[in-house]
Amino acid sequence: MKAWFAQHVRALSASLAKLGRARLATALNVLVFGVALSLPAGLYAGLDNLQRFAGNLERKPQISLFLTLDASAADTAAIESRLRQNAGIASFAFVPRENALEEFRQQAGLGDVIAQLSHRQQGEPARNARNVDEQANNPLPDAFVINANSDEPRTLDKMRAEFAQWPAVEHATLDSAWAEKLAAAVAFGRLATLFLATLLSVALIAVVFNTIRLQILTLRDEIEVARLIGATDPFIRRPFLYYGAAQGFIGGLLACLIIAAAFALLDENMRAFAELYAADFRLRGLAYGDSMAVLAFSAVLGWLGARLSVGRHLKQSI
Repeated sequence: MKAWFAQHVRALSASLAKLGRARLATALNVLVFGVALSLPAGLYAGLDNLQRFAGNLERKPQISLFLTLDASAADTAAIESRLRQNAGIASFAFVPRENALEEFRQQAGLGDVIAQLSHRQQGEPARNARNVDEQANNPLPDAFVINANSDEPRTLDKMRAEFAQWPAVEHATLDSAWAEKLAAAVAFGRLATLFLATLLSVALIAVVFNTIRLQILTLRDEIEVARLIGATDPFIRRPFLYYGAAQGFIGGLLACLIIAAAFALLDENMRAFAELYAADFRLRGLAYGDSMAVLAFSAVLGWLGARLSVGRHLKQSI
């Protein structure tokens, strides 16, 4: 066991020494790794920030319950009681029909429309609209505006359908078009990120494959001599695997630094943008777990490229 561990330590030391000797080639390969990995990882972090920003906005998906015109005070109280007992509701507000009429009237050019609607309900001429008691002829119903705990479109639509079946509820509407668009945009972004990550991963494996191939060609004579004196394939393969994994790991570290620097530079502009929407928001880079995943993934890519390259050479030399 000690001998096996010592062999791995020597292989790792030899790999790091090679990285130090070929500084320019190492720097270029690490730069390729860092830039390539920072693109999908940065997009992933950006999508996460987009979801957080949407969650911080004051505008939330709302469900509006419009009661029947003949709904009584008892009906309103019963609906209010059921809303209070619903665990999926964060908050709600009752909008009396008088307040709704006044708010509607304040919209530019709608005062005459309200008056005409009121008088047509009573069958009176529109020219006498302003002389009629608006409260008695108010065409707008009482309503409840509901903020749910969830922003998930399916959950909201299910709640809307449930509320629409309640007694004294004329109809229920869901203001979640923006939430559905956001969910679709995030889903598309994640799919595009996965596709980009796959393409770049293949490219990085090819880069390491070619780098290791050139090293093998340079050390071909040494490898042949080592095999003649009894060196096994795992023994020959081991230094190259560590070399590829080390390159990938350093490249992943550079990718994390690139993302952190980019988000730090953009944070001030993002905060100014968020203030336009009355939101207090700061960009957040990769979380600790995500950073560890990037480092592990980049090391695996380097290891895989080296493994394929060395394996191909060993098969050809048999």
